[in-house]
Amino acid sequence: MAFNNLEDFLSALESAGELVRIKTYVDPRLEIAEITDRVSKTPDRNKALLFENTGFDFPVLMNAYGSEKRMCIALGVADLNDISKEIENLFKLLAGPKESILDKLRVLPKLTQFAAWMPKVIRGKGICQDVVLTNPDLNKLPIITCWPKDGGPFITLPVIHTKDPETGIRNVGMYRMQVINDRLTGMHWHKHKVSARHFEAYKRLKKRMPVAVALGGDPVYAYAATAPLPDNVDEYMLAGFLRKKKVELVRCLTQPELEVPADADFVIEGYVDPWEDPIWEGPFGDHTGYYSLPDWYPSFHVTAITHKKNAVYPATIVGIPPQEDAWLGKATERIFLAPMKMMMIPEIVDMEMPVEGVFHNLVIAQIHKTFAGHAQKVMSAMWGAGQMMFNKILVLVDEGISITDYLSLAKYVFKNLNPAIDITFAQGPMDVLDHSCSKLGYGGKMCLDGTKKFEEELDERYASPGEIFLPTADWLDAFPEIKNVNRQLLEREIPCLIVSVSKIRKGQVRELHASFAEAIFLTTAVKMILYVDETIDPSNLPVALWRFCNNLDPKRDSILFEGRKDGKILACLGLDGTTKTESLDDFHRDWPNIIVADEPTILAIDKKWDQLGIGTFIPSPSLSFRDQLYGKEAVAVL
Repeated sequence: MAFNNLEDFLSALESAGELVRIKTYVDPRLEIAEITDRVSKTPDRNKALLFENTGFDFPVLMNAYGSEKRMCIALGVADLNDISKEIENLFKLLAGPKESILDKLRVLPKLTQFAAWMPKVIRGKGICQDVVLTNPDLNKLPIITCWPKDGGPFITLPVIHTKDPETGIRNVGMYRMQVINDRLTGMHWHKHKVSARHFEAYKRLKKRMPVAVALGGDPVYAYAATAPLPDNVDEYMLAGFLRKKKVELVRCLTQPELEVPADADFVIEGYVDPWEDPIWEGPFGDHTGYYSLPDWYPSFHVTAITHKKNAVYPATIVGIPPQEDAWLGKATERIFLAPMKMMMIPEIVDMEMPVEGVFHNLVIAQIHKTFAGHAQKVMSAMWGAGQMMFNKILVLVDEGISITDYLSLAKYVFKNLNPAIDITFAQGPMDVLDHSCSKLGYGGKMCLDGTKKFEEELDERYASPGEIFLPTADWLDAFPEIKNVNRQLLEREIPCLIVSVSKIRKGQVRELHASFAEAIFLTTAVKMILYVDETIDPSNLPVALWRFCNNLDPKRDSILFEGRKDGKILACLGLDGTTKTESLDDFHRDWPNIIVADEPTILAIDKKWDQLGIGTFIPSPSLSFRDQLYGKEAVAVL
């Protein structure tokens, strides 16, 4: 379904009971984000929020994609799996044998549809150019500041347009933009991104790089900008496929080389000069739940701002999960399952990205296994598939279990897992936001093969899983640095412990694991121990896993213990998911803090809550994370 504009989408959300209008004044600096964080983390109250009184001429839309229901409304489907099925059927039709003239004729309607999805540049102006600011000033837009240690206000939902200067092929991406002054922002594109490659091409040619930023319009545009499409595939073709209607584009006024959606609410036109000195950008409270720390990035100079009449400014916040971006990720998981199956990895049956894994950190894939080593074949293919190269922890299972029932899944994986031989470690490219890597953008990965094993994959030197006993208090008495142990998984016959530990000396976790595993292996068939900071409650499984996945470099931080029992080897893998420091871990990068709202903002929202019309009071989620902070700045004080 195509929406004519963002206003139509808001009407659809309101009709579905998914939109709350807030008429009380709310400050775009920190207050909008704090309210959104509370609402987005409360499942029975999770709604899109339209802040109509911001002190600016424009309302601010938040959390528009923040549930499966709203994501489906945005993409015009009843279920996200419907898109995957449609793509799979399309692939089968186009790729299948055409043995008769009837078979060939059957494809023609689909080819016609392809043409109908292709974007079209129309003549004249679009509604996005109803109003032209002759003196462009970013300070006239209600650009939000999300978190207290952010470097400033950020444009957080920009649809950014660039073109390859040699081929003219368009790229549409989404990268945060820090506002530096009324006509200048940072342009936070990472080295792996297509826009960054366009930037390097302009640099070689010694030319300014035109850039156009669209905000609003059909909600499918923002999703398409985040989609992991292959290089040189136009994001607006995907948008046309999803909305079943081609995207109409208009030329920019001051950067006519670029085209933007005619129905956008705002367009910010400008350029990046590749030969200009970069600017210091950040910090920014990012989707990992940690601040991404400042670094040098290109400058974006604004040459024009246009907008439609009655424009709405769309924005989002990211931070400690769950947040709105989790549902954008869920849409990607569902939509791109079919292409991955049909074109690259036909063995894949299903895929899941748990919220705690913040996209790249943890991916679960279910495969149709037919031979020994099949899981390793899939592992290699997945780590070579587009943005999946950033994946840190990959869990592979066969068709014997549901991958969305996490407890049953864990029990199944550990039943099939020998931690000594069924876990593969590697090194490769990582997301530059991964702070656990010893080197920026390069670090360790691991794959857990939780599939049922063929005879060739077994090693008779190792014992079969033994009976699982619960830990005793004596364990903790013998190891005073252990502050708490999560016994929940063992109680469910999952041979894994989560342990919080107080680190005070170099090499402590490695020494502890060797001693701890040896002390318990004769009585408890524990296969894996996850170590986290003492500030973390290991019994709070979602939080402990979120912190653990972020803080772990699997190859660097793994410790394997092997002991003998009845002539067989028992193996227990330790994984150090604690905070890393220079003094204790020889870690030489700054470590970021987690993202927590400040006390004045929390108190301000508490005070005005009854005026917001949202319903009964929701306390700030940040309150439960205060004790996990290391100091009060974006860089952790360790």
